[in-house]
Amino acid sequence: MDKLFVNAGAGLEQWMVSGLGLSSIITNLIMVVIQVAMILSFVLLNVLYLVYLERKLSAYWQQRLGPNRVGPRGLLQTTLDVIKLISKEDIVPQAADRKVFKLASIIVFIPAVMLYAVIPFGKDMIAVDLNMGVFYFIAISSTTTIAFLMAGWGSNNKYSLIGGMRAVAQMVSYEIPFVFSILGVIMLTGSLRMSDIVAAQNDVWFIVLQPVAFLIFFIAGTAELNRAPFDLPEGEQELVAGATTEYSGMRWALFFLAEYANLIAMSALAVTLFLGGPAGPWAPSWIWFIVKVYIMIYVFMWMRWTFPRIRIDHLMHFNWKFLLPLSLANILVTGVGIKIYQWFIQ
Repeated sequence: MDKLFVNAGAGLEQWMVSGLGLSSIITNLIMVVIQVAMILSFVLLNVLYLVYLERKLSAYWQQRLGPNRVGPRGLLQTTLDVIKLISKEDIVPQAADRKVFKLASIIVFIPAVMLYAVIPFGKDMIAVDLNMGVFYFIAISSTTTIAFLMAGWGSNNKYSLIGGMRAVAQMVSYEIPFVFSILGVIMLTGSLRMSDIVAAQNDVWFIVLQPVAFLIFFIAGTAELNRAPFDLPEGEQELVAGATTEYSGMRWALFFLAEYANLIAMSALAVTLFLGGPAGPWAPSWIWFIVKVYIMIYVFMWMRWTFPRIRIDHLMHFNWKFLLPLSLANILVTGVGIKIYQWFIQ
């Protein structure tokens, strides 16, 4: 069971080579297409459930019922919401920059899917095990900022523009402590490869060795995801819907879909860096990975529905005056600790 998907993929590849007589190049291309399709299916199915899960959890925390009419316990509510969004009219404001406006909703989703290429879903279950996998994840995730800026600028709406600029300021600022929090893990591992980071946690998870880094990672990651209490790019009390004010139908849904896809990817990265990746006893590794990811998602949701939205100036001050110095101090302490450890074992 641990290598169920790995063996299935190897068997399919062998059948295409020996059974169908396809060349290795064509076989590799087909396997890439299958991997992309599997990732898209994984993301879409999980997003479909996570929207329902968050609505039920928020209802529980606020002593409400949540979705409970469509299907058993309201399970089909999200499916009908998707059908509703598909059927809605795609409205483009007359004064908007049509090309930028339309392109932004597509660009925001592409990086969210590309992130999964370097995520280890289980033992030997990684699409591309790059030797700079962590760097790839950070580089791709940071490009989401461009889509929010395009959405704000292309809408030709003052609320959208302010929301887009807020997104740029917030995501660029919190990217710095986010990267610094990961540096402690890289220093302990000596590698940027995801599989090496997972293997280095066989004895002890890095959340034990790097608790401060994990806390910084979680806070900065929440800001990167634009989720409450750091959802300032939206801020409906101030900016209507921020950068997405003028979007409707499936174009608006793509921003929503990208948020949840990034939430899953961020939780998967946290599991890989700090919670031992897919490692675990008894059950197959891919089951452990999904369980750990959903625990992280639960914590992200818990935080969202617990704390109120903070002001933009408080948000920036917290980053530059607290998180950034703390992340630098963590790197310093980690470096000193590594040197002391090396000195003792020599």
